[in-house]
Amino acid sequence: MEHLLLAIDPGTVDWSRAQFALTSMYHWLFVPLTLGLAVVMGIMETCYYRTGKEEWRIAAKFWQRIFGINFAIGVATGIILEFEFGTNWSNYSWFVGDIFGAPLAVEGILAFFMESTFVAVMFFGWKKVSKGFHLASTWLTGLGATISAWWILVANAWMQDPVGCSFNPETMRNEMTSFLDVALSPFAVDKFFHTVTSSWLLGACFTVSVASYYLLRKKHLDLARKSMKIGAIVGLVASLLAAYTGDNSAFMVAKAQPMKLAAMEGLYKGGKAQSLTAVAGISPIAQNDCLLKAEPSQRIAIPNMLSLLATRTMNGFVPGVQDIINGYTDYQGIQHPSLQEKITRGRNAIQALKDFREGKNKEANRKILENDMKFFGYGYIKDASQTIPNITITFWAFRIMVGLGFAFILVFAIILFFVYKKDITKPNWLHKIGIALIPLAYIASQSGWVVAEVGRQPWTIQDMLPTWVSVSDVSSGGVAFTFFLFLVLFTAMLAVEVSIMCKQIKKGPEL
Repeated sequence: MEHLLLAIDPGTVDWSRAQFALTSMYHWLFVPLTLGLAVVMGIMETCYYRTGKEEWRIAAKFWQRIFGINFAIGVATGIILEFEFGTNWSNYSWFVGDIFGAPLAVEGILAFFMESTFVAVMFFGWKKVSKGFHLASTWLTGLGATISAWWILVANAWMQDPVGCSFNPETMRNEMTSFLDVALSPFAVDKFFHTVTSSWLLGACFTVSVASYYLLRKKHLDLARKSMKIGAIVGLVASLLAAYTGDNSAFMVAKAQPMKLAAMEGLYKGGKAQSLTAVAGISPIAQNDCLLKAEPSQRIAIPNMLSLLATRTMNGFVPGVQDIINGYTDYQGIQHPSLQEKITRGRNAIQALKDFREGKNKEANRKILENDMKFFGYGYIKDASQTIPNITITFWAFRIMVGLGFAFILVFAIILFFVYKKDITKPNWLHKIGIALIPLAYIASQSGWVVAEVGRQPWTIQDMLPTWVSVSDVSSGGVAFTFFLFLVLFTAMLAVEVSIMCKQIKKGPEL
């Protein structure tokens, strides 16, 4: 089938994906900590504002310094990430045009400048503005960072559930038909709340870990007690909210990305009253089994729970990999075509677009595009295996994320028990667990994004544009060079941040 866009070197595709994954994962080391610490420092300064106690001011300033170190490096990686859309993914950027660019423009113009303005007041305005204005600046800094995350997540959500747009064959671009549909899509709203609450959780884990370090060292005990209390409260609330929003995420994924859900669950053959898999014998060499077997071996599951999560009914039909390939009728009675039919209709759309561009029977081809454009991306699919994400990675990353999420709920509940009923300074075993929360929180956070992004492959835009059609016509060698350049740069930035943070934490608060 003729490639209407560009014939791209497979090496370019692989290196472009690797570079974007590298940048995204490094960027996501900083962003959730920024969002989480914003809540912690805001609560602490609120306590200072209400009580007037100096120890709360000291605690607030300490966590603001930690926030500032992380904020600065997070901005740097984010800027590089946005530039990569133009350098390595120009076909994608051209194809989606104003739809993807609009939320990012709003993020840059409004949210970023908002947080950049108030962060200066927060750091340098302690003795220059009133207590009330300074408190407002602290919260507005966090709000600005959160709003910034909103628009970025709107753009990401649109890629996974494209709404509020239509394809214009005259320009060969998807164009926005409703900004509100894009900005307030159910997928975007749920993605935002799940991501933000997960970030609060990571920030709480970081706060508790630092407090645990001080308690083990018997240093800065007042700061440690306050940080442990605030961190545990924020952590417990955030972990419960993350669990709730995660349930909504599963429901949205079931509607918009059934193949991702099948990969998350290792569900090869679907049906009614499906069980939720706890663990299963899924190995790296079992990828092709999904087209042959009914289910993985050595499977432990909770009866009917997957149907409840995906359809909100205990007996609802949940499609597996084979059902999605062969075609199925969902729990609402909607018929979903087979992969072969999608491929046929996708190729019809590609041919219709080609003929339209050549001036052949424009009205007839326009109608074909209206009917089949939603399957456009399938026109570039050669076989079923290309539509199935890496099941092993998606399956186990999802279980790591969920398992750690429930562990955090337990740990924060125990910490709060000691805070209010016992002496939090005494149980060294609990402090050691607290220190371990930092790496565990980052593992959970990164696992969540692995599920979201690996699970939606091969799509850059769900059903509309596969990854190998989205990249720029550049040499694979050039992209590989920048990959290693960014690897060195980001690793150096991370090392610098960790070094500065460790020195600041060892130094402790102002005395």
